[in-house]
Amino acid sequence: MNKNNESVFNFENKVVVVTGAAKGIGKCIKEQFELAGAHVCSIDILENDYFVGDLANKETLEQFVQKVIKDYGHIDYLINNALPKMCGITNGSYEDFEYALKVGVTAPFYLSKLFMPYFSSDAAIVNISSSRDRMSQPETESYTAAKGGIASLTHALAMSLAGKVRVNSISPGWIDTNYTVYEGADAIQQPVGRVGNPMDIANMVLYLCSDMAGFITGENICIDGGMTKQMIYHGDNGWTFHCE
Repeated sequence: MNKNNESVFNFENKVVVVTGAAKGIGKCIKEQFELAGAHVCSIDILENDYFVGDLANKETLEQFVQKVIKDYGHIDYLINNALPKMCGITNGSYEDFEYALKVGVTAPFYLSKLFMPYFSSDAAIVNISSSRDRMSQPETESYTAAKGGIASLTHALAMSLAGKVRVNSISPGWIDTNYTVYEGADAIQQPVGRVGNPMDIANMVLYLCSDMAGFITGENICIDGGMTKQMIYHGDNGWTFHCE
């Protein structure tokens, strides 16, 4: 958290939509925008101070957008952060996988489409992907597919909205939302020597929405302490990429 109760960014009276803002990374993003002076419209299936609803539901998305536009008339930044359901190929059902894609890919697409006529002249979209868009663990098919999907959706939207809205994505690695300080192997497996926390992601979100990032669009920025770039030596078996 920002220990000084101040922000290096100025988003005074900007209108920001953050999905999945009731806890974790989304809550941190919401708080940091508010600290910088923005009005934040959050949507989450969990209780929050603006709109409670299921992002997998088309009518819910439409009702949410109608409320935002009724309240503010426009939108400056859309942060697609909501967490898709995780299920694997062994126990995941068709419905589980479909639900994950609705939350993780379809909702970001549809919100972008619905808000398109209402974006301000300096608007930005930031999608939260994951380092799972390039590496996997067993039994994570729905989550990995959704995160890979939103990473690709990012550069497609950036081209379709060129000259109107900048669109980028962030791929977090290991982020501990409880701000736990890890030591030993858990820490040193990241080349930076620590596990990430929500502020590592929120800071980049605000940067990508700011004028300082005005020449950046269509990019996916991986924030993982260098983990996905690391090589591990296995003796006679040679070197492999580290994929936890």
